[in-house]
Amino acid sequence: MAPAASTGAARKSDGRRWLWPMLALVTAPIVLIDQLSKLYVRAHFRLDQSLPLIPNWIDLTYTRNPGAAFSLFATMPQWFRHAFFLALSAAAIVVLAVLMARRATPARMAAAFALVLGGTIGNLIDRMSRGLVTDFIYLHHGGFSYPVFNVADSAITVGVALILIFTWLDDRAAARPI
Repeated sequence: MAPAASTGAARKSDGRRWLWPMLALVTAPIVLIDQLSKLYVRAHFRLDQSLPLIPNWIDLTYTRNPGAAFSLFATMPQWFRHAFFLALSAAAIVVLAVLMARRATPARMAAAFALVLGGTIGNLIDRMSRGLVTDFIYLHHGGFSYPVFNVADSAITVGVALILIFTWLDDRAAARPI
């Protein structure tokens, strides 16, 4: 009976093989960089102040976003936004942590999940402490203008893109005849 107990313990710890390293090496740095960059912008910029980094391409522009991506839900009542984003973030955090801890999750997919998790936590901190998200990265050129975003938004976008790419690559590899 002792070998079965130790095998179960080994499987349990093996199932979490990516959770703690990814939290430490990907999620925590994303949250830290996100929060420090937002703190810097709030401390050194006036609302709507802009500083060109690469003229006609990238500016630091301090804005506040009470909604989601592209100001989605920004016009909804504050109590609704707060409850909705809290519930959505909590669900995402649980799902992402479970996916990262699964035994079958490859390291590259765990890293992508960790990026999304870091971005989710970074924006959740803003929503819980300020009721809105600090945005400051503004991409534009000529007639093109992308909505202002932040490090957390970037981590979420890159993480989701990687999840899609890895899923597509895995599906293609599985479909190949042997």
